[in-house]
Amino acid sequence: MREYGLIGYPLSHSFSQKYFTEKFLREGIHDAVFHAFSIPSIADLQGVLHNHPALEGFCITIPYKKAILPFLHQTSAAVEQMGACNCVKIEGDRLVGYNTDVVGFENSFIQKLQPHHTKALILGTGGAAAAVEYTLKKLGIAYRLVSRTANVTENILGYTDVDASVIQTHTVIINCTPLGTYPKTDEAPSIPYGLLTPQHYLFDLVYNPPLTKFLRLGRAQGAATHNGHEMLEIQAEENWKIWNGVGM
Repeated sequence: MREYGLIGYPLSHSFSQKYFTEKFLREGIHDAVFHAFSIPSIADLQGVLHNHPALEGFCITIPYKKAILPFLHQTSAAVEQMGACNCVKIEGDRLVGYNTDVVGFENSFIQKLQPHHTKALILGTGGAAAAVEYTLKKLGIAYRLVSRTANVTENILGYTDVDASVIQTHTVIINCTPLGTYPKTDEAPSIPYGLLTPQHYLFDLVYNPPLTKFLRLGRAQGAATHNGHEMLEIQAEENWKIWNGVGM
C-alpha cells in the first residue's frame, strides 16, 4: 500500500485528506492511502517517518512550510528562492522539497486579474505569503507585505499603516493569514474595508468558509473576490504528479 500524507498543526479540518481520499475513490486507486499527521512540533516529523516507512510523499501546511527546510536533502529552485516548501517527495532516505502553492495560486489568481491591478498588499509573512511573493514577482506586480508588527528594515507595513493612500494605490489585496478560517469565521484582517472600490481585487487563501468575512466585506464595496479552494485543488494535483514522478 502506497502512503501519502499531510503534516501541520492543528489539522481539525484537512482539505488534503478529504481531497485525496475522494480522489482515490473516484479514480479507482485502491493501492494508496492518505494520512493527516497533526504534529505539535516539526521535530515530530522524525517519528512520522519512522512509523510510516511506506510513506512516499507528504504535503505541508501551517505552520511548517518554512520550518521543514532543515529536514530537506534537496530543494527545487523555487523553494530555494522563496524559503518555503509545501510538498515533499521521499526518495529512499532523502526528502526532496517542492513548492506547488506557486502553481495553484498563479493559475487561480490570474483569472480575475485586470490591467489596472499593478500593486498588491500581501497580508501575512508566513510560508503561504512566500509563495504569493514569488508569483507576484513573476507576474511583474509590485507588492508590500503587511504584518501585525511593522518592520522598516524589511519594508513591512503594520496594519495601522494601511491608510487611504495605500488602499488607493494597491488595488490587489491577498490574505495569507488564517484569519476567518472555520470555526472563527467572525475574524478578518484589520484593514479599512470602507475604502475599497470596484477597482479592487481581494484574494483569500482561506477556503473554509467559501465566503470569508474578508471577502464578504470586500464584495460589499464592489470588489472582485476569489477564495483559496481552487488553488488548493490545483496544488494537490501538482503534488500527486510529483509523488508519481510526472511533475515539476
